[in-house]
Amino acid sequence: MRPLALHDDDREMLRLAVPAFAALVSEPLFLLADTAVVGHLGTDPLAALALAATVLQTVVGLCIFLAYGTTATVGRRLGAGDLRGALADGVSGGWLALLLGAGLATALAVGAHPLTELFAVSSSVADQAGAYLLVAAPGLPAMLVVLAATGVLRGLQDTRTPLVVLVAANVVNIVLNVAFVYGLDLGLTGSALGTTLAQTGAAVAMTAAVVRAARRHGARLGLHPRGVLHAARSGVALFVRTLTLRIVLLVSTAVAGALPAASLAAQQIVVTVVSALAFALDAIAIAGQATTGRHLGAGDVASARRTTRRMMAWGAVTGTIAGLGLLVVSPWLAWAFTEDREVRSAAVGALVVAALVQPLSGVVFVLDGVLIGAGDGRYLAWAGVLTLAAYIPCAVAVVVAGGGLVWLWVAYGTWILARGVTLVLRERSDAWLVTGAVHAG
Repeated sequence: MRPLALHDDDREMLRLAVPAFAALVSEPLFLLADTAVVGHLGTDPLAALALAATVLQTVVGLCIFLAYGTTATVGRRLGAGDLRGALADGVSGGWLALLLGAGLATALAVGAHPLTELFAVSSSVADQAGAYLLVAAPGLPAMLVVLAATGVLRGLQDTRTPLVVLVAANVVNIVLNVAFVYGLDLGLTGSALGTTLAQTGAAVAMTAAVVRAARRHGARLGLHPRGVLHAARSGVALFVRTLTLRIVLLVSTAVAGALPAASLAAQQIVVTVVSALAFALDAIAIAGQATTGRHLGAGDVASARRTTRRMMAWGAVTGTIAGLGLLVVSPWLAWAFTEDREVRSAAVGALVVAALVQPLSGVVFVLDGVLIGAGDGRYLAWAGVLTLAAYIPCAVAVVVAGGGLVWLWVAYGTWILARGVTLVLRERSDAWLVTGAVHAG
């Protein structure tokens, strides 16, 4: 325990990670509130919400580079003492989010009904999901602006403001959903409208915080094409990295769909539980993004290495705690989700494998965040493609060999191991320790 005795690096990490964890936990509450309100409308509206939410989460999830890339850029400028430049880069990231959001919103509005018709099990579900997306589409720019603004504030070492704004937005979202769905009898579209307005309010509040800081330090606020283009270019590699993660999720879902129905149901349980555990591990990764960029911007390689090793240790500890906890409660978790004996049996076995993977996952999450903060997106993109290529044959082999859900999660563990190898090898090299206000790579 001596290596983890708290000192200044740990306190700095906790100062950033604890509010980040709370903010991460608050994000799914938008969907949870929608689900709770819409669930009382009936089966078709709930199914339609599930379909529409999946589309929105996929689009927004692929744009997470707006937060991650901006955190790294702003943190590096801040470390170099160029606060004005940091805020100018942050503003450019916000403009990119707004422009990209407008384009995606238009595409989503045009393709809402055709898209939902591809996946819906009935015309009623398709129509309601399409209507939801039409109302939600105008809120997409706000969702992406929130991502970019969150990245700016994290880069400025501020994780509390995003927490306060997101918690307030969730409260407003619940109130508006109830008022529109039941008070005004707008049904599912009322839920979409409430969430859109809440997200827009969050975007306004977050943008106001960034604008105040920019004005205070004399940073430009207008649209600067070169800055927006730079933000877009730097985000490409992180987009590829995120895309590989999404493909792993899609492949695992497709493989689970080829297994017996009980395995597919159990897969949903395991994915839900593991996703919840990821919040704690992601919080340390976010602290890694913020501190690494600052240290390297200041040219302080020794501090970057030291804090990275400390956070790797914290990642291993939190991952171990999560894994042990999951091992202990896995039988009861399965009971909490279903009464079907086959589903419970499949879920418990997979949860045990997932628990064994958590210590390594803790280290992987931290190093992923550290390298994002270092601006090492190109390496992360190539590593993502490489580990994806290693995972797909393992997942396919589960179907070919007639394996069950447990073996699918063994394949997942192999993927995490492959990610760990690529990240640890990079961390032990000096290639990612590029100093200065701007990462040339």
